[in-house]
Amino acid sequence: QVQLVESGGGLVQAGGSLRLSCAASGRTFSRYFMGWFRQVPGKEREFVAYIGWGGGLSVYADSVKGRFMISTDDAKSTVYLLLNNLKPEDTAVYYCAALSRIRSLPTTRDADYWGQGTQVTVST
Repeated sequence: QVQLVESGGGLVQAGGSLRLSCAASGRTFSRYFMGWFRQVPGKEREFVAYIGWGGGLSVYADSVKGRFMISTDDAKSTVYLLLNNLKPEDTAVYYCAALSRIRSLPTTRDADYWGQGTQVTVST
């Protein structure tokens, strides 16, 4: 069993930045790649980024490439997502996920565990 707890969401103006955190716990969390997804009402949850523990391979969705950065702090069992140059279309609930399968564009079917989500709202 893996537990994921996100924090760090909030309200920010367009062009601003936020850092999301995801604290992982449980006996097997280190076996998973860690990802971030986001979802707006009425739409499917979409992939944002993922990374391996130890700061290895990281992959981003085209919509956030060059603006968002995913990283890990293995000592704290925490995954971060730094959101820079935010746009109103980045407004969503952001979810941390433990991925048991990875591919070039992961889907929700690749995640075994989810956090509760944290709201990010970008104003104009």
